[in-house]
Parts: sequence; C-alpha cells; structure tokens
Amino acid sequence: MGRQRALLKSLFDAAVASAQPPTCVPPALPRLAPEGRLIVVGAGKASAAMARAVEDHWDGPLSGLVVTRYGYGVPCRHIEIVEAAHPVPDTAGEAAAQSILTLVDGLDAKDVVLCLISGGGSALLPLPLEGLSLDDEIAVNRQLLRCGATITEMNCLRRHLSAIKGGRLGAACYPARVVTLAISDVPGDDPTEIASRGPRWPTRPPARTPWRSWTGTRLTFRGGRAPLLETNRAESVKPGAPRLDRSELHLVAAPSLALNAAADVARRVGYPAHILGVTLQGESREAGTLMGGIAHHVATRGQPFAAPCVLLSGGETTVTLRGTGRGGPNMEFLLALAIELNGLPNVYALAADTDGVDGVEDVAGALCGPDTLGRAAALAIDPRQLLADNDSLTFFEGLGDQLTTGPTVTNVNDFRAILVDRADTG
Repeated sequence: MGRQRALLKSLFDAAVASAQPPTCVPPALPRLAPEGRLIVVGAGKASAAMARAVEDHWDGPLSGLVVTRYGYGVPCRHIEIVEAAHPVPDTAGEAAAQSILTLVDGLDAKDVVLCLISGGGSALLPLPLEGLSLDDEIAVNRQLLRCGATITEMNCLRRHLSAIKGGRLGAACYPARVVTLAISDVPGDDPTEIASRGPRWPTRPPARTPWRSWTGTRLTFRGGRAPLLETNRAESVKPGAPRLDRSELHLVAAPSLALNAAADVARRVGYPAHILGVTLQGESREAGTLMGGIAHHVATRGQPFAAPCVLLSGGETTVTLRGTGRGGPNMEFLLALAIELNGLPNVYALAADTDGVDGVEDVAGALCGPDTLGRAAALAIDPRQLLADNDSLTFFEGLGDQLTTGPTVTNVNDFRAILVDRADTG
C-alpha cells in the first residue's frame, strides 16, 4: 500500500504544518501594542515554539517564561524555556507555575501579558490549591488517564484542584491587559478546555459534579481531602469577575483548520474529501468500529459518499485501561477499525496525534490497509487479543506500521483519515 500510505502521510503532514507556530502566531502579534512591558508566559506542547515565533517577529523588548513537555523545548533569547513532565505532572512543572505567578505579580495597567497556550498545558502547570499537594495532583491525573474520562471531565476537575488554572492566572495579572494566543486541541475549540486554563470562560457546574457523577469512576483523594471540592475555594473564576475585564483570547490554530488543510491536499490529487467532524469523543475502540462501518458502507454501497474519497475526522477519543498493554487512543482506534473492516479491499487509514505522541508512547499513531490482518495472521499476531489487552502498539510495531514523527512542536489533537480508493487500484 505504498502509494496510499504516502498519500495518508501527506494529509497528516499538511494538518500538522497548518498549526506550526511560525505560521499561525505572527499574524496575531500586531494586536499587542503595549505602552509598558511585554511579559510572555505560557504552557503546552507548542508553547516553546510559539515563544520562539514571538521573539522572531517582535521588535520591542520582552521577557518571560513558558513551560513545555520534555523534548519539546526550542531555544529562545529572552524567554526562559522550562521543560516538564506530561501527561503526569512533576516538580519542574510546579516550580514553573510558581515562577509564572511571580512574573505577573505587581504589573500595572500599561503592561501586557502575552499568554501562549496549547494542548498539554494543564499537566505542565501543576500548582495545587492550599491544602493539596503535588502528590495529590499526580495521583488524580493517573486515575483520570486510566478511567476513560473525557477531556472535558478531566479538565473540569483539574481546574478545581489548581491555584493557577480556572482563570486564576488571568486574575493574577490584573490590572495588566492579558492577550491569550491559543492553539486549540479540544473538541469544539472551547477555550474553557484548552490547557484547562484560559483566562476567561463560561461558568461551569459545581466542583463536586465531575468526580461524583462519572459512571464507573472511583477517584480517591489522600487524607480525606475530597471535601475541598465541595467548597467555594475550589471554584474557578467566573465570567464578569472584575479582575478579568482586561483579558482576551484568540485562537491561532485549531483542529478544524488542520482538517481543512488536509482536505485541500486530498482534493488537489483527485480525491474528494469529506470532513466528518472535529468533536469525535468516547471510547477509542468503539469509535474505530463505528468509523469502520461507515467506511465499509462507502466502499460497498457508495453511501453516504461515493468512492473514491477521503473521510477526515478529529476530536479526542479515550481509552479505559482494562489490560496491561501499550498504546494510545489513536492506535486503539485504528486496531478496532482494522478488525471491523476485516481486510476489505481498497480501504486504508491513518490515525495519529498531531503532537507526535499517541498517549504516553513516543509514537504518533499508525496506518492500516486491506493486508493488515493477513500480515498479522502470518506473524501469529492476534489483533483481538491485543485489543482486549489495550496493546495496540505491540500490534502495529509487529507489522512495522507505527507512525513515528518525533516532537511536532504543535498540537491540534487527533487526526484520522480513511482513504476509500478506486476498485481498480492495488
């Protein structure tokens, strides 16, 4: 499937390129115009590259600090770059969060804080509320990653446990003007969910809602600390708060723009492209089965689209860990899709995370085609057994079909492309 593999990879590359900070950050800089100091802060997998883009296109003085994932650092001249752990936080991230609050303390109304936010910023800026510890945040993050909670549920709880998220950073900058440039990695581009911490967003349900209502989730807190979530002290800052009246947020890159870029590439080489949405959530294996069924109907019935075509989707699916294997949401999605297609001719697919890391593995995702299950059988690799054990990485590594990109220094969430090719192609 050499030609089809190359096409699918070119679609993924186009999606990632559309969200590169040197492309999407500079057009937003003219809006800053500070009368006083420009302080740059931020967090996320793309934050260091965003900071470098600011330095390369800003003529005036600036200073600041941003924190990014280990391995995602980009050298800057005036902005300090700190690397920390993701998705489970560590002390480097905690120290960076405290340093950022110190940087924005004591500013005046002439100053501008430029806040650079991208996916991953929530884990990279851990700063527990008084009465909690970093160990509490780490324990809760690990539980959330294992239980299949959606990104919305995870971020809601993270905000309520944090001394810097949930609008608290924006409030700490007052009376300075705060301009947030965000690369969105969340379904629907809700600024509430981008790194759990945009300076301004709509009111959310009470803090007790997430951890009590998630079906099948039993979050535990050390030392009886869960009651903290029942108090007003755990509530995030709400819209209309006077210390947020000088905050604004601008999306500079988003999943929808990335899918549009991929669709343009597909159409240029003669394949109609259909974007099925950027908000796909839920269990990865269930989403893979669903998408496999849609692709099967396109290939065999010409509905709802005629072949040849490319089906594109984004969003963020999740994995409830029941086994002991390795892999992330995209590879689990793709393995379930391959099982559903069962060697159907002329259907090929790629699923990968645009940040270059599928879950906690240093693999972005994988590819599959009509020969995937046949080659697995020849190697005595059982796809259903590995799916049951959440071991999708072992499956695709065994076939040599994993997709490894290294750090992409951006993040616009999951990317999925299914190519239903012409019947006369191999």
